Amino acid sequence: MSIFSKYEGLASALSAVTAGGGRNPFNVVIEKPISSTVGLIEGRETLLFGTNNYLGLSQSPSAIEAAVEAARAYGVGTTGSRIANGTQGLHRQLEERLCAFFRRRHAMVFSTGYQANLGTISALAGKDDYLLLDADSHASIYDGSRLGHAQVIRFRHNDADDLHKRLRRLDGTPGAKLVVVEGIYSMMGDVVPMAEFAAVKRETGAWLLADEAHSVGVMGEHGRGVAEADGVEDDVDFVVGTFSKSLGTVGGYCVSNHDGLDLIRLCSRPYMFTASLPPEVIAATMAALTELENRPELRVRLMDNARRLHAGLQAAGLRTGPQASPVVSVILDDVAVAVAFWNRLLDLGVYVNLSLPPATPDQHPLLRTSVMATHTPEQIDRAVEIFAVVAGEMGINRAA
Repeated sequence: MSIFSKYEGLASALSAVTAGGGRNPFNVVIEKPISSTVGLIEGRETLLFGTNNYLGLSQSPSAIEAAVEAARAYGVGTTGSRIANGTQGLHRQLEERLCAFFRRRHAMVFSTGYQANLGTISALAGKDDYLLLDADSHASIYDGSRLGHAQVIRFRHNDADDLHKRLRRLDGTPGAKLVVVEGIYSMMGDVVPMAEFAAVKRETGAWLLADEAHSVGVMGEHGRGVAEADGVEDDVDFVVGTFSKSLGTVGGYCVSNHDGLDLIRLCSRPYMFTASLPPEVIAATMAALTELENRPELRVRLMDNARRLHAGLQAAGLRTGPQASPVVSVILDDVAVAVAFWNRLLDLGVYVNLSLPPATPDQHPLLRTSVMATHTPEQIDRAVEIFAVVAGEMGINRAA
């Protein structure tokens, strides 16, 4: 038996997606970013509406210059984990910056956002604890639960009442109860009612972790996420996030006011056994964080653009997610139609993400777009126009 025989079903599904000479949607190459909003794909200039680069800071001149200077001064890598030789002065500076930004006492920096969830959740919730997870939680959250061997209880998506019922059933049961929610959910772009979950946390004595990966830099007066926007930051015990969205670099973090977070450094395996971020990435991230703090107009422009794209797609007769956020998904009913639609969009110069079941809510295929502060109104209108053209070609002109 081949060691790969277990993947025969996956191979068949991929063959169906690429049948008839179609592209592999999971292997698109952006040959060169021309700007934050335009890239070269298949030799053509293409509008980028699938990069999560919400503030456009991946192309920030100040971040680029900071990275160059750091590489010259410190070299290009650390060659070790944070608990060995991989902690340099820049790592400590970034953690101090994160503490100041989030107004928290403690911060840990991980090498990726995925590892931030994996390392934090697995260390906080062990085999004798309970993890209460939103049904639409990101894969990194579920993987963290497996690494920590906590008992997992799922509650209905964005339903604080359902969470409350499940916590009441655990009343008196030994073990910590850690609730995990996301600020903005990455598939549909819907925003968590954080204040409702904070109220449940207060009443039941549970712990609350918010994954604000898609909402930091987007929500809140200072860009600290949905907890800030809802005025419940003090009720959120741990904030996990990533540098690869609004900050445009790579890496992840956890911030908290609980002194025990520092102990996590000695028992979080993804933190302990992964090489630390290279100096140039740390420097670029701090420069991007400075821009995020000093340019609140980027958040205003981002949300204006999100509303423009969301309204435009709905006006074109397409079914979208429930609210305007930097993630705007077009919901389709058939995988083959979604694949053909995605290919045609790329033919006409618009790159989006194709998201397929089982990774999507309710088993619907999605054309997932992400908008940026740096998109111009003309670029958004052009993307909407191309969506409408393809929908017309395919006979999709209804909103339901």
